[in-house]
Amino acid sequence: MKQRGFRVSFPLLAVGAAVLLSGCGATKQSALAPVGPVARAQLGMFWESLAIMTGIFVIVAAVFLYSLIRFRARKGDATLPKQVHGNTTLEIAWTIIPIILLVFLAIPTVHYAYAFGDTPPNAMKVDVVGHQFWWEFDYPGSQVTTANVVHIPVNTKVDFVLTSADVIHSFWVPRLGGKTDLIPGRVNHLWLESNQTGTFYGQCAQLCGAGHAYMKFSVVVQTQAAYAAWVQSMQHPKVSVTTPAQEAGMQLFSQDCATCHTIGGTTFNGKIGPNLTALMTRPTIAAGTLTNTPANLAKWLHDPPGVKPGALMPNLHLSQTQIQSLVAFLETLK
Repeated sequence: MKQRGFRVSFPLLAVGAAVLLSGCGATKQSALAPVGPVARAQLGMFWESLAIMTGIFVIVAAVFLYSLIRFRARKGDATLPKQVHGNTTLEIAWTIIPIILLVFLAIPTVHYAYAFGDTPPNAMKVDVVGHQFWWEFDYPGSQVTTANVVHIPVNTKVDFVLTSADVIHSFWVPRLGGKTDLIPGRVNHLWLESNQTGTFYGQCAQLCGAGHAYMKFSVVVQTQAAYAAWVQSMQHPKVSVTTPAQEAGMQLFSQDCATCHTIGGTTFNGKIGPNLTALMTRPTIAAGTLTNTPANLAKWLHDPPGVKPGALMPNLHLSQTQIQSLVAFLETLK
């Protein structure tokens, strides 16, 4: 019976181990691959905590195994073991040692809590508003607003000013630093910095409704020159409508979409939904739900709630001709 029980449990343990280890692989949002000072400091604290906890586990497990072997029941020995009172020295030791270990953890924790809690002077500001289920990024003083993609220059401290338009959200870019909540009616601050150019991925880390898992965003870190050029392009967007399909799409947009969406370079100035200026320069649509391609744009316009559960953009029941015209117009937003 014991042998059969072992055969049943071993496959289950193997499957469980495989599932757990699958979470240790490289991902686009790995906190174990920091690219900025905040993330590196936080990772250092993680390794320090892990080292202390591993040391404690090894010592406790070794003592436990030694006790199992040294004081195991022996055949023919029915006598009671020697009854002894607790060892005062040991009790003092295992009280003092945890206190010392906690002090080792507390010192960097308190230090970094103050260091990361205070916004650095002259930090670049980006206002972030969390919506169900997308992100709004506004650059004060630059007249630039975008959605679900935030651009920042490399080696620059950025103060993200966080608030929510509806429920509690949480702003998290694992490779840049830890997360901070966005709370309705309250303003929180989180400063981050990247020492490496590239695109890094973030998402909402607070359950906020049916579309929570689809509330993603990208952080595009650029050289100073590339960032300045991006700001310039966003401040002076150009929309060139030349074909009949594009003109029809623009007309349809003015009737059904302009109430909710803004497009720079046009008279469309809606504030309810995401800003669509330079839409086709973004890698994804619907807050990271779909790759930004004409086919996926058509899929999204056909049935937004069907593509993204919880999406507040309604199904307008557009015909295929209307969808094709809108896609033709949206493709001009570069």
